[in-house]
Amino acid sequence: MEQWQDQGIVLSVRRHGENGGIVSLLTEGRGRCAGYVRGAQGSKMRGTLEVGNVVDANWQSRTDDGLGTFTLELAKNHTAHFMQDPLKLAALQSACGLCEESLPEREIHAGLFHGLGALFNTLDTDIWGAAYVMWEIALLKELGFSLDLSCCASGGDDQDLLYVSPKTGKAVSRSAGEIYKERLLPLPGFLKPGGGAMESKDVFAGLLMSGHFLEHWVFTHHSKGVPDARLIFAERFAKTLGNQSIEENEYAAG
Repeated sequence: MEQWQDQGIVLSVRRHGENGGIVSLLTEGRGRCAGYVRGAQGSKMRGTLEVGNVVDANWQSRTDDGLGTFTLELAKNHTAHFMQDPLKLAALQSACGLCEESLPEREIHAGLFHGLGALFNTLDTDIWGAAYVMWEIALLKELGFSLDLSCCASGGDDQDLLYVSPKTGKAVSRSAGEIYKERLLPLPGFLKPGGGAMESKDVFAGLLMSGHFLEHWVFTHHSKGVPDARLIFAERFAKTLGNQSIEENEYAAG
């Protein structure tokens, strides 16, 4: 009998049979792992198995490569904390959805596990939107797709970075990108070397940027594309801008 114990973040729950479910966790020491949970559809487990919750997990299986069975106990209920804030709840679900669909099963990403927990804690602060964008950039790096936002890729002024190349993920200065700015992505101020504003429009620009690379680098060959949870979060965030709602190039031109 194979067995291990670890702490995990609930990424997804799929119904299996009348009362059971297949639960996917992001764990510190085992990566993204799935297991069968008896009674997953029951009222006792429903609150425990909300996406984003932290659980203490005990996994058992006859073989190391089998699906196995989870015994789970709730350690921290993030979902209930944000139930009255649909936008932050959508951000939590988006991050979990990205991990669920992009991480290979049983590939260890301890840093990403801790980073996801830190993101959930940051959702209670005023900088949560910028923190979410930076978390997506960290996810891209973890998956092998690093952005270089520290200097101008075209040799321009590193103190006046304004754009990001959609092909290379490298920053471009105002002067170097002027002639083809319509084809570039906006670089929000808070991602520049010296830092900058973290207002809603800046966060939205960051979501446009990181979303582009998620779509064209991470999920370009994925049969389902970018997870629905990420699309829903971006749509909800855009609605919060109201009359400030902007097109990508309008922001960049400023």
